[in-house]
Amino acid sequence: MQAFNPSIFSIHQLFESQVEQTPDKIAVIFNDKQLTYRELNHRANQTAHYLQKLGVGPDVLVGICLERSLEMVIGLLGILKAGGAYVPLDPAYPQQRLALMLGDAQVSVVLTQKKLLQIVSDCLIISESVVVCLDDDWNTIEEHSSSNPVSGVMPNSLAYTIYTSGSTGKPKGVQIEHQSVVNFLTSMSHEPGMIADDILLAVTTISFDIAALEIYLPLSLGAKVVVVSREVAVDAQQLVEQLTISEATVMQATPATWQMLLAAGWKGNKQLKILCGGEALSQKLASSLLEKCNSLWNLYGPTETTIWSMVHKVESADLPIPLGHPIDNTQIYLLEELHHQDLKLVPVGVPGEVYIGGAGIARGYLHRPELTNEKFIPDSFSSQPGSRLYRTGDLARYLPDGNIEFIGRNDHQVKIRGFRIELKEIEAILVQHPTVQQTVVMAREDVPGDTRLVAYVVPYQEQMCSIKELRQFVKEKLPSHMVPSAFAILEAFPLTPNSKVDRQALPAPDRIQHEPDETYIAPRDELEQKLIQIWQKVLGIQLIGIKDRFFEIGGNSLLGIEMFSQIEKTLGTNLPLAILFQSSTVETLASVIREQKDGLIPLRNNLKVVQTEPSASWSSLVAIQPEGSRPPLFCIHDVYGEIVSFYNLARYLESDRPIYGLQAKGLDGQQALHTQIEEMASCYIKEIQSIQPKGPYFICGHSFGGFVAFEIAQQLHKQGEKVASLVLIDTHAPGAINRLPFLQRMPLHLAALSQEGTAYIWRRIVGWSDWLQNKVFKAKFDKIACKYFLSVRDHLPRKFRYVVMEETNREALSKYSLQVYPGRITVLAIEDQLWSVAQGYTIDHHLGWSQFASDGVDVDRVPGMHNTVLAEPHVQVLATKLKACLNLAM
Repeated sequence: MQAFNPSIFSIHQLFESQVEQTPDKIAVIFNDKQLTYRELNHRANQTAHYLQKLGVGPDVLVGICLERSLEMVIGLLGILKAGGAYVPLDPAYPQQRLALMLGDAQVSVVLTQKKLLQIVSDCLIISESVVVCLDDDWNTIEEHSSSNPVSGVMPNSLAYTIYTSGSTGKPKGVQIEHQSVVNFLTSMSHEPGMIADDILLAVTTISFDIAALEIYLPLSLGAKVVVVSREVAVDAQQLVEQLTISEATVMQATPATWQMLLAAGWKGNKQLKILCGGEALSQKLASSLLEKCNSLWNLYGPTETTIWSMVHKVESADLPIPLGHPIDNTQIYLLEELHHQDLKLVPVGVPGEVYIGGAGIARGYLHRPELTNEKFIPDSFSSQPGSRLYRTGDLARYLPDGNIEFIGRNDHQVKIRGFRIELKEIEAILVQHPTVQQTVVMAREDVPGDTRLVAYVVPYQEQMCSIKELRQFVKEKLPSHMVPSAFAILEAFPLTPNSKVDRQALPAPDRIQHEPDETYIAPRDELEQKLIQIWQKVLGIQLIGIKDRFFEIGGNSLLGIEMFSQIEKTLGTNLPLAILFQSSTVETLASVIREQKDGLIPLRNNLKVVQTEPSASWSSLVAIQPEGSRPPLFCIHDVYGEIVSFYNLARYLESDRPIYGLQAKGLDGQQALHTQIEEMASCYIKEIQSIQPKGPYFICGHSFGGFVAFEIAQQLHKQGEKVASLVLIDTHAPGAINRLPFLQRMPLHLAALSQEGTAYIWRRIVGWSDWLQNKVFKAKFDKIACKYFLSVRDHLPRKFRYVVMEETNREALSKYSLQVYPGRITVLAIEDQLWSVAQGYTIDHHLGWSQFASDGVDVDRVPGMHNTVLAEPHVQVLATKLKACLNLAM
């Protein structure tokens, strides 16, 4: 058992001791920026002195809402050095959730950044709270002293308060003291162990307590911490890239993250020490990881006992992976409750509840004395006055070798992707909906390795219960990891003989019969019957009524394409995908098909569109989400002319912001395609101004649509209108990507070859094969096929019509000449640096737009690939970034 160093009893003292020893060593890296120990200490000190002038001192709570960055680390240390305790606020959380946390914590100061200022301000309950932007206010902050401040911190002073899921429907703040964190870091330094030469890759949000290990352990030992962005942390390919580029020797993550890396083809790193915790480590995953790392450690511990309380070095996966043994100055008891507060130790092999005592015990729950007294009880096994035990609710048993094996929970708390979730909190939120009479939320693993939250709902008999409304209701109040992935509406819950809900009898999601939002209406004619059959085939649902809405019963953009292809194949009718926004039921879709006179795109053999009479009722402007009091956002179509992918984006933006899409002219089959970008922009502006005559305007476009959005902004400026925000989603300006000369490419290929061996050669062969197949042979085949179809009939199948639309738009882009835009541009770009290096290309950081924006360019990174950035799960991060841009511009 390791004792405390009496001269060091705070987190920042551990860091300061390393600053004295290795001042010029790199301490933290984020993207292409880095700080030495001396530089980090100076900036944290300046922040601390500034915060002290604002009244921050021991046990004063300070909110911190920052994206992952160097400023995040500076802010955390600055709060601690000022003597305060930080309250992490994840900017991706719903505003209601942030407001609830800020209101409960009653913080007087919040650290944030300019782009998140509006979100933080909207969530503040205390009007007197001071909001400090570390980027915008830095000129003022850096005027303060860079010497170590006198923090006034004592061992029992608060270090942080982290909010976790609460069974009452409200999150609860867990208060952790400095002495608990120092004990934890001291123990972790020798088991699992870390040295000054190590590099830790930090991937965890600071709203999850295990992030404290990632930040403070390396900084307390003179090691290096590489912080990755949220976008990289959730994207398997980018995370694999960072593991390689950073040369990391230590990484901590949940089993779900390690499983994600393996699924992405991660080859492993024999220098890497893997720390795995947050949920149960399976034998199968452990076996896979052992083959790919230097050492594997299983970690266990609740937030209330300071991060990890037990460790186990995994040597073999032949048997279930145990929790291991307690860390320093920590005691673990498996107890059985005989009578009220009458506890006894269980023998080997007998299940008992896990109780934890020792130096890691939290002070308690903020403003929750009754809950604190319930969960933190006197330690009858200790002779030390005032010692306490925390009752975890976890069930485990002793193994013959003294290790402890996890069994499960004795309540309704679960862990998914490392996040602790009180199912009762979700139930408490759901039951607030006026249509819900009863609800049960379960974590199901019907597919091995895929744990999902499923909400079962029994509505009031006289009420109609909409799954869409329920999902949106929960999304507005809970973070994304607590939103059920499936909802089931039942007439009644199955009961046990004791009249309790029989959870084992609740149906699996794939056996849940879809419950229509309105009274079920069967198809009334042959057309509706055929459409129902198509929907059943595409969606995999049997009971579908003519009033059921496509997106609310499992539909998405990809299924929409498949559904419309089936409609064309079966009924011979061509419809633009965007019609799903207005005609999202079988009833309305059938009505459109009946009214359609000619849904086919007439073409000549040279693949140019023939001019026909335009449809009076058809419009490029499509209302994706028409309701809301904020200025509308206009989203421009992709190179294929479609906007249906923006539906995913709209789901995660503010519910009170109208969102419109601009689909390409000609998708209705009755109009000629635009052949010039300027012509498109002029036409779309008329559509936009039909519902918003005056600015400020909010415009965005993805890929090809970014160029059209750019030209729209140009023309609006010439009209004297204000463009508040122009956002380009992964749109590359001319000259943004350049291939390196042959002599510069060769060392890159040789380096990759030496590192990956034959796997690199095979990857290059596959890459060239895909390029030849998709960009050369397929393109030529598509053109030949188009001419063939035109020679035998007047129209093309849908997939070939997209070929025509793409070719027409690319030709229009080739003729477009970009001029300098008299405003500022925001670019949301995917992370593709590894691709550019491996292929021998260089990519401009601003994607080439800096020369076309007189007021500058803001670039932010988002996860995913070019064609998946608007798809799940990447679209959630994209929406968060876009929302911040829009709020900042208001």
